[in-house]
Amino acid sequence: MITFIVAVVLLLLGYWLYSKLIERIIGVDPKRTTPAVAHPDGVDYVPMKPWRIFLIQFLNIAGVGPICGAIMGAQFGTASFLWIVFGCIFAGAVHDFVSGFISLRHNGISLPSIHGKYLGRRVKNFMAYFTIILMVLVGAVFVKTPAQLIVDSFTPGWPLWIWPAIIFAYYLVATLLPIDKVIGKIYPIFGFLLLAMALMLVVAFFVLPEVHLVEIWDGLENRHPKAETNPIFPMMFVSIACGAISGFHATQSPLMARCMVNEKQARPIFYGAMIAEGIVALIWAAAAAYFFHEKPELCLGKGGDDMVGVICKEWFPYALAVISILGVICAAITSGDTALRSARLIVAEQFHIDQKPMGKRVAVALPIFALAGGLLIYAFSDADGFQTIWRYFAWSNQILAVFTLWAITSFLALKGNYKATFMTLLPANFMTYICACFILVAQKEGFGSIIPQSTGYILAGVITVVGGSIAPFWLKIFKRNKIK
Repeated sequence: MITFIVAVVLLLLGYWLYSKLIERIIGVDPKRTTPAVAHPDGVDYVPMKPWRIFLIQFLNIAGVGPICGAIMGAQFGTASFLWIVFGCIFAGAVHDFVSGFISLRHNGISLPSIHGKYLGRRVKNFMAYFTIILMVLVGAVFVKTPAQLIVDSFTPGWPLWIWPAIIFAYYLVATLLPIDKVIGKIYPIFGFLLLAMALMLVVAFFVLPEVHLVEIWDGLENRHPKAETNPIFPMMFVSIACGAISGFHATQSPLMARCMVNEKQARPIFYGAMIAEGIVALIWAAAAAYFFHEKPELCLGKGGDDMVGVICKEWFPYALAVISILGVICAAITSGDTALRSARLIVAEQFHIDQKPMGKRVAVALPIFALAGGLLIYAFSDADGFQTIWRYFAWSNQILAVFTLWAITSFLALKGNYKATFMTLLPANFMTYICACFILVAQKEGFGSIIPQSTGYILAGVITVVGGSIAPFWLKIFKRNKIK
């Protein structure tokens, strides 16, 4: 319990102290006109109240990542607590805050356009298609968990395909309608539900006499049931994405940057929502670590979504278990629809398609949904379909975070504050090493089955050093066209 309390305090201190430093460095200006005020369009550029934007941003970036990802990350042991806390404060929240601020400062541009401004036109074009694919993966991935939980908990015996079809239909409606018509109205309610679910777990920590949370001094050894093929480094850092750092978050921030009415809202909404997500991830990791450590017989063969049901049903009476499971369902669904909405906006921005007319929104959305539907069909027709999609989503998600960290590093360098670039340069290099290491070490997704693990670590280090060493050269090129 002491480890959990200290970790929560550190996350709150990170918001109180470190985010203020970042805010001062990037030059937040409360007098500057925001995109929502400059040209509201009634569809995507819609001024909203700050508390509503915060809850939408929190729900957008949360999904099942800080729940299922944290649960699966907890298999590695107490090292997961360290990554959630320090990754969130010094990498994830900075990544979300600065990328969201850049979008806010540049007319609410989408993430690939941010990459283009600070890494070049070729990078922009590549990342536009890469990000669209990632958004489609998210749209498909975040169907399985809520559909499975609904069938298992509320409609046993129903064919599993019925709920994905219903959820997918909702995705289309939420993607096409103005952001304040569906997302702006129901997301704050779902956000409160997700927070209430996390709070109930915290109450269980203190109230249930049999619960003794794992402490950091119990050891940092790898507790994963398949530790030989799942080393903490880099597997844990990819498993726990949304609770520490996730490239997906930066795709969601422009949605909210188009709704803010003051730049001072950026710190609580972007950095603050990430800290809130880190706390949620910490809560679920602590709960899961208890079960993995104390009741391993209940965890055999269980995935992240299965463990949600185990934890809720073991600790809560039926009514509270239902509320908790509903919170997870809402979290997953509300990330899937905004992912596909982001894909629509990225395509429209890439090809300069006006999104105010409904007909043009439909024309852009239909091919995206056709691709996502194809992935769903594959996922349900193949026994390992969803797991395959999830693994590729997890890795590509962190690749996106790497490009975004390098882009915001360039942003800080072009402002002339070279000392401040270390605040993003260090996590940029670290995540570059993580992603390179993962693809070289992973048995199923990468080359781990054909090259020794030690060789993979060395090659990943070479890739990171080479990538970091060429950074000064492209920064010099961009200084010639410094962006104000």
